[in-house]
This record gives sequence, structure tokens and C-alpha cells, in this order.
Amino acid sequence: MGRVAMTQALPDPRAWAGRRVLLTGHTGFKGAWLARWLTRLGARVHGFALAPEGEAAALDPLRAGVTETIGDLREPDAVAAAVTQAEPSAVFHLAAQALVPRGWDNPAGTVATNVIGTMGLLDALRRTDGPKAVLVVTSDKVYRNDDTGTAFAEAAPLGGDDPYSASKAACEVLLPSYAALLAKRGAAVASARAGNVVGGGDFGAARLIPDTVRAAREGRAVILRAPGSTRPWQDVRDCLRGYILHAEALLRGDAPQALNFGPAPSAPRLTAEEVARRVAVAFDAPPPVHDAAAAIAEKRTLSLDPSRALATLGWHALHGAAEAIDDAARFYRALAAGEDAARLADAALDAHMARCNRRAA
Repeated sequence: MGRVAMTQALPDPRAWAGRRVLLTGHTGFKGAWLARWLTRLGARVHGFALAPEGEAAALDPLRAGVTETIGDLREPDAVAAAVTQAEPSAVFHLAAQALVPRGWDNPAGTVATNVIGTMGLLDALRRTDGPKAVLVVTSDKVYRNDDTGTAFAEAAPLGGDDPYSASKAACEVLLPSYAALLAKRGAAVASARAGNVVGGGDFGAARLIPDTVRAAREGRAVILRAPGSTRPWQDVRDCLRGYILHAEALLRGDAPQALNFGPAPSAPRLTAEEVARRVAVAFDAPPPVHDAAAAIAEKRTLSLDPSRALATLGWHALHGAAEAIDDAARFYRALAAGEDAARLADAALDAHMARCNRRAA
């Protein structure tokens, strides 16, 4: 394993210049931001995902320069065709059914996408000699959460008592066997387990900040199903920097098989109500309201221990939850005012990297 790094690490453009990358889920929120960052680093990115839904098209400018295959992860032939077209040496697998409520509504579809779809991708990759690094993004919800607020380290027992969480935990169980198969082809495989990510341009359904932004634009209060719940909120730039650094370590051959990315357990925690209030204030909108009838079965607390990412990659979160939420709100407001999403993202990435450089100086 690599040495303990005390400075704040940044992605290395030399690792990505000209590198062929397959990015699944590139039409989603995190996927679009990651596509932008990788192309800025010089990578040749090919995306595979469903077409963007509704407002998600607002992030289309972030995918400039990215070739793509529009398809469904549940269709093995489409996945295999994307792998053939991409000829990747690095793979970031973000495509998923990522919503807890939708998992309850359609558990079979959630498992088909998240487990069988992931297996189909790994199976297609093991039939090619190209990939050297495969990073599979799962979730902070893969752990067996007893709702005590424990900060889970990577060795904690896996679990998941809702269909979405269970499907992501199942991916983690699946990965070691495929890691062994892909190792025979010269590829290293790992998983990234990230906390709840916030940032400008997320228009996903049944997500706290997008729901609050939509309500604010309509001049109404957002309805919260669990106002007292806390999550490891983190800035999209912190999370994606972790993914890129993790993939670089895979390319070097010195990466852990699993890493958590999230705020330190000692970082200030915000409840769902506090998050929604900050966004509502930014839009001069009514404060959130609670509807107990909207509640679903989910945990009240969730926390990660990201110390292994610091020890092995030199990674830690630079943006506190409040700052990340305020930055996201400004992004949404600028986007609504007609500003270009790519310009906004580039400015945000430049500011983030400048902060990293100051920390490392």
C-alpha cells in the first residue's frame, strides 16, 4: 500500500492524457461532472447510460467532447457494444438505479440494474484485454446500519434492509470474484463508497436538494419525509476527486479494494431540515414542512469513516456540508438565470483545485 500522505492530493493529468475511459452513468449528475473533469485532464471519454431525463439535460454542456452509447445497463448486448466501442484502459461505473424510494417501488428493477447490470458490465470487461483499472461506485448505504450513528469503516459488515441498499451491498459481495477474474487479464478492480453528494445541476427525483429547488422555483415549501435524518453530505468535487485518485491508484497497482469517501465523523452534521432550509433561504422560498405520511423505511443516521482514503490516497473532504450546500444553491440560481453549465462547472473545479494547491503548499 502507498505511504501515508499528509498533503491534499490532486488528480495527475499525466495519468489521464490520451487515456481511453469508459464512464457509465455519464448522463447523470455525478457522471456529467466526472465527464467534465476527466476531459479537462485530457482523457478520451466514452459514456454509456440512459438518455438524460427532463431537467437533467441542463448538464449536457458538461459532456462536450464525450462520445457516447445510449443504452440500458440491463441489456448485455448494449453494454458489450459500448465496451467494444470505448476500448477503455480505465472504467468508472456509476450507472445505477440510485433512489431509495424507487427501490421500494420497483425492487426487481433495482436489482436487475444494480446487480445484474453490474455483473454484465464486468463480464464484458473480462472478455477484453484493454482495461487496467475498473472502479465500481456503490454507496455509503452498503453497511449493516444499526442506526446508532456508527462511522462505518470499510471492514464493517455489509447489509442493507431496503432494496436499493441491499442491491449495492450485493455488488460489493460480487466484486471480489470478478476482481480475481479480471486480474488474470491485467485489470485491477475496486469499489468506491461515497456519502450523499451535493452540487449544482442534480435534478434527480426524490432527492432532497433537487426537490427543494423545484419547490422554491414554484414558490412553495418542500415537503420532507424525515426532517431529522442526518447524512454524510459532501461536495461533488470532493467526491469525484476521490474517485479519480482511487482510479489512479488502481492504475499504479497500489489501491485498496474498497474506499469510503465522505466527511470526517467529527465534521459538523446537518439534518435534512437544515439542508432544505439553507436552500430555501437562498431562493427566498418558504421554509420546509414535514409530512409524516410521506415517510418510508430508511435510516435516520448515516456516517462513514474515510480515514483509509487519507492514509492511502492523501484524500479528505475540503468543503464542509454548509459550504457545499450554499455553493450548490448558487449554481442552481445561476443556471436558472441562463448561465452556461459548463462555464459554471469549470469555475467550480478551478476554485476547488486552487484550494487543494493551497493546502498542499
